[in-house]
Amino acid sequence: MSGPQCCANPPTLNPNSGAGHVEKLGGLNAYVTGSPDSKLAVLLISDVYGYEAPNLRKLADKVAAAGFYVAVPDFFHGDPYVADGGKPLQEWIKDHGVDKGFEEAKPVIQALKSKGITAIGAAGFCWGAKVVVQLAKREFIQAAVLLHPSFVTVDDIKGVEVPLSILGAEIDRLSPPALVKEFEEALNAKSGVDSFVKIFPKVAHGWTVRYNVEDETAVKAAEEAHHNLLEWFAKYVK
Repeated sequence: MSGPQCCANPPTLNPNSGAGHVEKLGGLNAYVTGSPDSKLAVLLISDVYGYEAPNLRKLADKVAAAGFYVAVPDFFHGDPYVADGGKPLQEWIKDHGVDKGFEEAKPVIQALKSKGITAIGAAGFCWGAKVVVQLAKREFIQAAVLLHPSFVTVDDIKGVEVPLSILGAEIDRLSPPALVKEFEEALNAKSGVDSFVKIFPKVAHGWTVRYNVEDETAVKAAEEAHHNLLEWFAKYVK
């Protein structure tokens, strides 16, 4: 996940962004939004820039408006990646490994279930996609979406047990279209697991959450991906 692409267009973090609020969930701070009475939840797992990214919270609010209780946990414990002047990415990743993220996601899922949630979907962006693919087992969640994934391997895909949607970018060195096609072939070879794979033309890694809100074309491409994500969860998280 090294190189400039994974970290292009860093967001301006804003702890007060979004219509929801921050509370403790499974031991982590989490941005939560939507009706606490909903029996259906969606977990959004961020890229390296973390849970205070305004576009990510805006998406969480959009998912909540569709009837889900949405949680965006802070898996980086207040220490998201800083593009300019922070630790080099490879060093930062050592302190914020995806395996640690997977372990920390389990109590979050338990906390959601203890609120009376009966079905959970999880979506992961870049770094978060690797956590979600590990969670894509029936004991944890009911459906998964990977958006411009990082670190995900064909073997990860082979281990998936729940309906999986993969939204990839045409311009992506981390999950190039050829690799996404391999993911698709691995999914097609699995019986009993529904899947949807789409490669968005003319967009780059990170396009679903790190778009420029002033750029109409970028917003449109991101919104199309958000629509696909919502359709997937509406179909399988119920």
